[in-house]
Amino acid sequence: MSDAVGALEFRVDPRPPPAAFESLRRAAWGDTQALPPNWDISLVHLGVYDGERLIGYVNVATDGATHAFLLDPTVHPDYRGRGIGTRLVQRAADLSRERGARWLHVDYTPELAGFYAGCGFRPTEAGLMRLDG
Repeated sequence: MSDAVGALEFRVDPRPPPAAFESLRRAAWGDTQALPPNWDISLVHLGVYDGERLIGYVNVATDGATHAFLLDPTVHPDYRGRGIGTRLVQRAADLSRERGARWLHVDYTPELAGFYAGCGFRPTEAGLMRLDG
């Protein structure tokens, strides 16, 4: 299942190989850590491709019931400012709803509040516990 916008194609559940996703993460975030072996506990994978190049990605994890969690919404820096990130998040929300989720959660840093509000999220209280120190 896919849909195209110009030369870009949004692919549902592409399950990109770890190397393709790691390459996108390095370009977008400067992240050099390898993916953990259990990185795929997903309700939805949604990739955006320019030809065969992965240029955007979002993963939605699930608790197996009604809650879904938006993870790793990423757009390659060369493609930002075109609405791709918003389209990724909105399409991921639609797919999550179709697959049974009733709630979609996301964590973000303060500078992304406007982006997520524009995607339809509202602020809520949440708890966070640091586990590595």
